[in-house]
Amino acid sequence: MNGAAVFLAEGFEEIEALTVVDICRRCGIVIDMVSVTKERQVTGSHGVTVTADKVFSQIDFDKYAMLILPGGMPGTKNLEAHAELMEQIDNFYENGKYIAAVCAAPSIFGHKGILKGRNACSYPDFESHLEGALVTQEPVEISDHVITSRGMGTAIDFGLAIAGVLGTREKADEIAGAIIYNRRGAK
Repeated sequence: MNGAAVFLAEGFEEIEALTVVDICRRCGIVIDMVSVTKERQVTGSHGVTVTADKVFSQIDFDKYAMLILPGGMPGTKNLEAHAELMEQIDNFYENGKYIAAVCAAPSIFGHKGILKGRNACSYPDFESHLEGALVTQEPVEISDHVITSRGMGTAIDFGLAIAGVLGTREKADEIAGAIIYNRRGAK
């Protein structure tokens, strides 16, 4: 149970989702791309169509240690409208399992009250939705079992933070070096 699932809704931000998947797989972490539609093909906010590994109805949440929400519009709204996914986000949070979101998607955590009293970050236009959070401009914030990040430009930082939590910090550092990346923010 050290794997993760990243959820793809129509209009997701491609770089935010795929960077996390790429980095985690380079670190040897099992990560599934899961479509919240009935189709494995999901089109991102910039017209890039991705084939997910699974559709929502096929997954077993017990095998995951983390659920990840990429941003993008209307992807974030489509994720938040998916009632079964939102139930699982609540379940993971209440049971101390990791949840992560980037760009506009941390607004979902804010709407749920998950960020109260926590350091959190998001795309600047969505900071007002981080209800009760101590909003920062860091590339990534890890607050207990909640991870947030700011956007496409922080996608590598976000992916490395997730890899460091699910794997080891040493492996994440090794991958950062291998991809010629100078880490910032939460490590």
